Amino acid sequence: MRQRVWTFNGTMPGPVLRGKVGDVFVVTFVNAGTMGHGIDFHAGATAPDGPMRTIQPGERLTYRFRADFAGAWLYHCSTMPMTQHIANGMYGAVIIDPPDLPKVDREYLLVQGELYLGEPGADAQVAKIRQGDPDGRMFNGTAAGYDHAPLQAKAGERVRIWAVAAGPSSGTALHVVGAPFDTVYKEGAYLLRADEAGGAQVLDLAPAQGGFAELVFPEAGTYPVVDHTMRQAEAGAHGLFKVQDK
Repeated sequence: MRQRVWTFNGTMPGPVLRGKVGDVFVVTFVNAGTMGHGIDFHAGATAPDGPMRTIQPGERLTYRFRADFAGAWLYHCSTMPMTQHIANGMYGAVIIDPPDLPKVDREYLLVQGELYLGEPGADAQVAKIRQGDPDGRMFNGTAAGYDHAPLQAKAGERVRIWAVAAGPSSGTALHVVGAPFDTVYKEGAYLLRADEAGGAQVLDLAPAQGGFAELVFPEAGTYPVVDHTMRQAEAGAHGLFKVQDK
């Protein structure tokens, strides 16, 4: 099924920006659409009056921010009503690496969003958005997309899964079936590290929160990755890791 959406740079989610603490990001935002849009980077600290203002078709602005804090951050359209602009695809992630972030064998990013079918901005679609009643849930812009194109790994590899909950109205309880997390980093702080005795079942994120979890797949096989809010998993927040022998 295909759905008309609003985007940053033609993709939903928009492009991923990545850097380190102290980096300065300079983003030129061009409105090549047919209606007003804005942009809000949660990773930066700046008065919203100017850089987050709505610009009209054909206009552009330059958005500068310094990444003072590590984390997995949301960005989204800042034009009201934001529920409609976010729900129709105008969101993405900024990853600011924590200092001394260890290397891993593989990294993935899952940006979870809600799917509202119908013409963007039409009365029927807007009613569903206002009620928080999506037609589906998505990882990286598709419902159950990684069921058909599984994420890849090998047994014994350390895998880091970054995650951002774009909402606009629901978060996630990210879980990998059969492979507990030994490291959890949420909203700028480690909750669990690999050299500690504990483990974690879920990386839980409210709307707009972000973080990462790490795991080591114990053996070859097929491991589902799901939002353990099960009705959301069954609505599309579901995928697979295909793990091969090392």
